[in-house]
Amino acid sequence: MLLPYSLMFLMFCCVICKRDLASEQLNNYKLSNTGNSYIQTGYGVPVHSKDASLTVGPRGPMLLQDVEFLDELAHFDRERIPERVVHAKGAGAFGYFEVTNDITRYTKSTVFETIGKQTPIAVRFSTVAGESGSSDTVRDPRGFAIKFYTDHGVWDLVGNNTPIFFVRDALLFNLFIHSQKRNPVTHLKDADMFWDFISLRPETTHQVMILFSDRGIPDGFRHMHGYGSHTFKMVNASNDAVYVKFHYKTNQGIKNLFASEAANLSATDPDYAIRDLYNAIARGDFPSWTLYIQVMTFEEAESFRWNPFDVTKVWPHAEYPLIPVGKLVLNRNPLNYFAEVEQIAFSPAHMIPGLEPSPDKMLQGRLFSYGDTQRYRLGPNYLQLPVNCPFQTHVINYQRDGPQTVQHQGGSPNYYPNSFEGPDNAQGLHRPKFSVSGDVGRYNSSDEDNFSQPTLFWRYVLKSDEKDRLVDNIVSHLKNAADFIQNRTVNMFSQVDSNFGIKLDKGLMKYKNIP
Repeated sequence: MLLPYSLMFLMFCCVICKRDLASEQLNNYKLSNTGNSYIQTGYGVPVHSKDASLTVGPRGPMLLQDVEFLDELAHFDRERIPERVVHAKGAGAFGYFEVTNDITRYTKSTVFETIGKQTPIAVRFSTVAGESGSSDTVRDPRGFAIKFYTDHGVWDLVGNNTPIFFVRDALLFNLFIHSQKRNPVTHLKDADMFWDFISLRPETTHQVMILFSDRGIPDGFRHMHGYGSHTFKMVNASNDAVYVKFHYKTNQGIKNLFASEAANLSATDPDYAIRDLYNAIARGDFPSWTLYIQVMTFEEAESFRWNPFDVTKVWPHAEYPLIPVGKLVLNRNPLNYFAEVEQIAFSPAHMIPGLEPSPDKMLQGRLFSYGDTQRYRLGPNYLQLPVNCPFQTHVINYQRDGPQTVQHQGGSPNYYPNSFEGPDNAQGLHRPKFSVSGDVGRYNSSDEDNFSQPTLFWRYVLKSDEKDRLVDNIVSHLKNAADFIQNRTVNMFSQVDSNFGIKLDKGLMKYKNIP
């Protein structure tokens, strides 16, 4: 692939001065910007001087009529929006999804309608528990959210780099997150909080084992898989439905960091993953992933030995093999981080025709939570922001006004029904009916087979040295918790495999000075 001369020159300069492409961003701008512009206020008026405020004499007080100063400072005071409660630290990029295999027998979604069809996408990668300024190389799940700008609107596939999650009931989601964040009294990360919740809800066992395994610290964002995690529903043109899970496998190969490497990077380059992604795209090394689905019929779901909607469990690949669908390619860096990464907003509720939710309890809770938090962070019209708007289609509806409204829909009426050519119902896109039954109640799922899949993971997936590192990683964190929480956690992992519990107990004994 031939590179533009300016990019070749920039890369040559980077080699000479030993700076990466991310570090050379401002020099790159300088090379490409030939215009000579002047400063303006937010309302477009030229600014005569940006070197001093307007005062009474050189040492006198400032004047209220210094509107250039007021314009600048008032905007500065409002530059920051509320950061995400989770997934606050992240990186983003843009590219396309291309269909390589026909799955129209499963879905009528236009994004999959023909082989070779390309759909613009945006992807945001993130850590989960840390704040915006935290390190990229902490032991933490990684968010992997994809926004498809389809010709039927926006589809958000909001997942992680693991195929499962910690809890299966949405009622526990915010409570779990509290246990992973800071102690509200000390404002410190608290091992008692972390392991207390984990050991009291053994459904977390599977995800915790993955978290403290080698895959708990990916080597950047390019070298990790992604998953929709939840079970979704696909509906075809005949309104026949199946359940599906989404997998996106990295074409760069899996790479992870050992704890010692991650700790060193946290000290020397806490933005390691953001830098790595930016530089790869800037030099033309575009990362890509292959998208697969697993498919389960409704009849199979009825008789499956586990709850197929339990997000703490996987569907065995031997029984439900991966079906290739297409490829995701990222080939453009953000033009502005705030506009295109900080303000990008995802919601699992954003599904296009041919895609629907399943009875997955965690998914059902997220359908509300994500849109709600974006309306708090960005305002009720967050979907009108350029990075969020469904630009492949023309939006017309009966929503009007509110803060930051950009699209006013001309003279179209704002009520329905009406006699003045307002938009009507979309014919042929109705969702098929489905039946539900059962007694309404609060069904505690805490004891729904929490250990069979973690046992398979321990015995048949992890190699001997990987087991040792898993134990060491857990011990190095668990040792900071209270003794009774340590004991309960060891007992929990002993139900995965007795040898696992023995290894953990021996590891913890070293820190208790017990022979």
